[in-house]
Amino acid sequence: MSDGSLSQDEIDALLMGDVPTEIPTAGGNDAGFGDAEKSAVLGLLGEITGAQGSTLSGIMVKSVVVGAPQLDVLGREAFLSSLPDEVVEIKIDFKSGLAGAHGYVLKGEDALKIAAPMMGQDDLELDGTAISAVSEAMSQIVGASVTALGDKVGETILTEAPEGQNVPKAMLALPGDDFARVTYPLEIEGQGNLELVELFSLDILNSLASRLGASTPASPVMDIPASPQPMMGGDFGGAAMAPPINNGGMQQMMAPPQGGQPMGGMMGGFGGQAAPNVQGIQLPELSPTISAGEQRNIGLLMDVSMELTVELGRTKRKIKDILGMGEGTIIELDKLAGEPVDILVNNNLIARGEVVVIDENFGVRVTEIVSTMDRMAER
Repeated sequence: MSDGSLSQDEIDALLMGDVPTEIPTAGGNDAGFGDAEKSAVLGLLGEITGAQGSTLSGIMVKSVVVGAPQLDVLGREAFLSSLPDEVVEIKIDFKSGLAGAHGYVLKGEDALKIAAPMMGQDDLELDGTAISAVSEAMSQIVGASVTALGDKVGETILTEAPEGQNVPKAMLALPGDDFARVTYPLEIEGQGNLELVELFSLDILNSLASRLGASTPASPVMDIPASPQPMMGGDFGGAAMAPPINNGGMQQMMAPPQGGQPMGGMMGGFGGQAAPNVQGIQLPELSPTISAGEQRNIGLLMDVSMELTVELGRTKRKIKDILGMGEGTIIELDKLAGEPVDILVNNNLIARGEVVVIDENFGVRVTEIVSTMDRMAER
């Protein structure tokens, strides 16, 4: 049954009742993740591609367009057969709100297309620094994604720290024997097109689909009014009805003089048609707001003291040179005259500036804020 069709022996066995009637498909077991769940999850993921594109554009300082995602469920062997021998793996598991294995898999050349604009270099090698840059990019878009997902399901979703590595495809830590693959086409300005593959364990997407209401679809209930029957002085809802009156060729049911309701009103409209159920549209609030909880959390940090250091420069010397230092010794640093000095907070570089003198005191005027990518490149 390698091609998905049944042989004559298998058909005979089914007729004899010797084998189960449920035959697994070649694509793998969806583990309860059916079409309704796929549609709900895929629709939600499609809504957040704009936020993902904006996030990538911000950290790359280039225009990035994230296309419509495609979702399928497949097994390990089928997935590995579609990959080159070595790939870049970025694991970012979900740990709270939604729990399960999650990550990204990229071809080496696609990973470099992401890392190059982040580091401002064209000729990159797929080394630890480049993989760290890609891990940072994936962490940023996951942050944008879980924020949107959390707003949708009304719960805070947290993830683990990203772990990136360049590995043979056989060494990939996949989310399970069967898992969900979401494929996004990416277009990066100056880098061309690439394919971003996101992997989810089925536990994550089944949980997400159930919270979206996809796992238990409600059957639509139609309120169908009863068909009007001609009443000749009979009983209708406890009230005697008058016979139809011919009014210009149009039959019209009239209410009895005892104060009963006219037939048209009882049928929900003329001709037995129900009146349309019109509801107002609830539009979301567009103005950015900060919740009281977020304001309280920020307030807790406002009085925390941190050590700010201005570093003029550094140098390395042998022990014999250090032991020979005395009063009047001049130490040459690694910075040239006029170069900006480094500003560090808790030994982390955050900015650069120039030295100034204010009322006989030294000071520093900030001239540049150092980005995360710049700090990673200097490590």
